[in-house]
Amino acid sequence: MNVREMRPNRLKRLLRMPDFALHLELHRLDCLGSHGLLDHYAFCKQKLEEYPEEELRPPRLLTGLDLIGMGFAPGPVFKEILRAVEDAQLGGEIADAAEARELVRMRWGDPKRPVG
Repeated sequence: MNVREMRPNRLKRLLRMPDFALHLELHRLDCLGSHGLLDHYAFCKQKLEEYPEEELRPPRLLTGLDLIGMGFAPGPVFKEILRAVEDAQLGGEIADAAEARELVRMRWGDPKRPVG
């Protein structure tokens, strides 16, 4: 319902959901059976045509191994970090591994740098 207001990273995650085409078709049928308004449906179809596959599912800029190489200890924070990196990538805020590492250092610090 709020697809037009979604940030690019959230919209791209929605569009690449498993079985999204089925969900979209069910939405279309639901709209036709109730109010007949297909503007959200049309918006999603347009975005699916606009975004190439590599923009919806770009290769990862960092992996858990990269985070370990940066000095981070494996743990639950990896999921948070990798999600933030992917969100920034999908949103067009970062474009390569160097920018991804800088983003991680800015938000989570540099574990190799002594504190104090």
